[in-house]
Amino acid sequence: MQIPSILLLGNPQLRIISEAVKKEECSTFKPIIQDLHNAMMNFREKYKRGRAIAAPQIGVMKRILYMHTDKPIVFINPSFEWKSPEMVELWDDCMSFPELLVKVKRHEAVKLSFKDFEWQNHVWDLTGDLSELLQHEYDHLDGILAVDRAVDNKSLALYSQKEYIDFSR
Repeated sequence: MQIPSILLLGNPQLRIISEAVKKEECSTFKPIIQDLHNAMMNFREKYKRGRAIAAPQIGVMKRILYMHTDKPIVFINPSFEWKSPEMVELWDDCMSFPELLVKVKRHEAVKLSFKDFEWQNHVWDLTGDLSELLQHEYDHLDGILAVDRAVDNKSLALYSQKEYIDFSR
């Protein structure tokens, strides 16, 4: 089994806006979902972190997100119906730059609509770390990276230096 490579910071494909998935394409996406799963699990094995991945991170320019926390979930054509005005500041990491942390601001809560693999509609109200996670992954679909959302020019740190980071602010 060949595990797809995760595109890294600097690869111009990460800046491309992904295309919407059409219903008739869904039957062809099982291998892509498997590739997303394999790439994420390989990353987890190596770095001991990773909860979700966007299709553009493996070079598939479609609006697909894959999350695996307690069970696998596929988000097709996700869109935000609402974002809270309240923002939270946090240190973000990314599989496309595994050695880097970036301090960003994200909405505290969001309402996300999406289709599943059977083309059924879903709407989720998210808060906390799942809200942040899906905002991060959604950004990948629009060619936006966490480094683009850095709070300021002092908001970058190497993951290996996280012991020096104050995660409370």
